[in-house]
Amino acid sequence: MAGVTVRLRLDLAYDGTDFAGWARQPALRTVQGALEDALATILRTGPRGLAAPRLVVAGRTDAGVHARGQVAHVDVDDDALAAARGRSERDPLDALTTRLAGVLPADLVVHRASLAPVGFDARFSALRRRYAYRVCDTAAARDPLTRSHVLWHARLLDVDAMQEAADALVGLHDFAAYCKPRPDATTIRTLERFAWSRPADGPDAGLVVATVQADAFCHSMVRSLVGASLAVGEGRRPVTWPGDLLAARRRDAAAHVVAAHGLTLEHVEYPPDDALAARADRTRARRGEHEVTRADGCC
Repeated sequence: MAGVTVRLRLDLAYDGTDFAGWARQPALRTVQGALEDALATILRTGPRGLAAPRLVVAGRTDAGVHARGQVAHVDVDDDALAAARGRSERDPLDALTTRLAGVLPADLVVHRASLAPVGFDARFSALRRRYAYRVCDTAAARDPLTRSHVLWHARLLDVDAMQEAADALVGLHDFAAYCKPRPDATTIRTLERFAWSRPADGPDAGLVVATVQADAFCHSMVRSLVGASLAVGEGRRPVTWPGDLLAARRRDAAAHVVAAHGLTLEHVEYPPDDALAARADRTRARRGEHEVTRADGCC
């Protein structure tokens, strides 16, 4: 007989190079599929009538996109969780994290499993998601060891011009020009931050890095914003062009969707524990009102 169902929060990271995105798909290697299968193995779902684990994620990343700060939740049977520690006296959550490390592939890591606070929903409780897109535009900074998560751009970029163009896009707008259309999905978003920099030190020294933050993104939005910025940065378009595209609210092939491998989900922010349920309720209501599809998806 099954025990009580408990909700776990999983903090995880992955190299998206060899994954066909987050969402489980038949005959394809996906992050969700790999993690759910690993949980099913450890929790031994099936023979005792326990439901297979089903993950809910903060941001459904596309094929080739990476994550350093992804968050998911899963509802599990507490008896199965306790049994997963075997004969050891370890905390069941520590045991689960350790056993996942032994089952998961090397490009997918669960850093922490914890009991989720009351009202927590990895998707709907999230306040905002922050992505980074990394570009290398100089031979001196080009590193073959980072080629799987940094875009090589053969022309030197004017970061100041790119920032001037990006400033016009911050705020509440209809981003139809920067989103792949989806049936019954709104393209209205609040872009909280769009910042370009060329760090002088640290792990991104010498690169050109975009930091993009919003409560949610529509499909291909971040990579389209980056594509328009690169056109400005290399001098093919004036700094006013991305804002003009935004105002026109229609797709332009010149603002192409850049390659997925330069994009990384860096962080998902949540409110204090006592505000999680209310945040989730508000987000669900807003999603329902606008019939948003994959509003928290990647970009």
